[in-house]
This record gives sequence, C-alpha cells and structure tokens, in this order.
Amino acid sequence: MIATDEDALICDLAETYQIYDYRRLPLKMVAVFSFGLRENSRIKMKMNDIEVPFETMLLAGIQDKLNVLIWQQTKDGMNGRNYPASMLALLTKSQQKPKTSDLVGFESSEDFLKEREKLLRKEDD
Repeated sequence: MIATDEDALICDLAETYQIYDYRRLPLKMVAVFSFGLRENSRIKMKMNDIEVPFETMLLAGIQDKLNVLIWQQTKDGMNGRNYPASMLALLTKSQQKPKTSDLVGFESSEDFLKEREKLLRKEDD
C-alpha cells in the first residue's frame, strides 16, 4: 500500500484511526490498521483501480431507472424522443476503454515503416 500511494494511506489512516505518523507504530500494527480500512477508502480504491465507489454507482443506476420510468409517462417518452441521459454512463465513462480497431491501413510502404519504427521505439522505452 505504501508503494502504491503513501499519501492516500496517510490520509485514510488519519481519517479512520487518527494516526498521523504511522512510522512511529510497529509495522504489524500498521498492516492491521491498513487491512481494516473500509472498501471505499482512497488507498483501496486506488489499488483496485476503482474511480467511483460501489454505493455511488448503485445510486446512479437507481436514478437512471427512475428517470426512465418518469420519462415514459411524458409525451416525449410515448413518442420515443429525448431519452434521459444516464448518470451511470457519465460516472463510468472514464473507466471505459475506447474501442479501437486492430486493422490499420497505410497509403504507402514508407508510412508503414514509419509507424513500425514508432511502435518499436515505444516497446524499447
């Protein structure tokens, strides 16, 4: 956890246990306190690559369904127009990877060789 984000761990320990200098405590005790942090703590969310807490996603999903139910009762809903925007989609937008095609075309062999060199240089870095 310390290697992942020490600042997030310090904030979580201070917020949860009022531990402001974890280095003065025995390592085993810090490990126990760190393990006991809630699932939506900064450090656990960062380690699990989660940007939005589960509870927030659940509430956004409920709001989306409620918006659709209300929308269906309007004139727009009966005609299938102006569908309400999804809050859940907005929250998870940054987590979704953009779809890219594996197929790439080139105008000439020189373009291919330039792109190949760029990719090979990236792999070496």
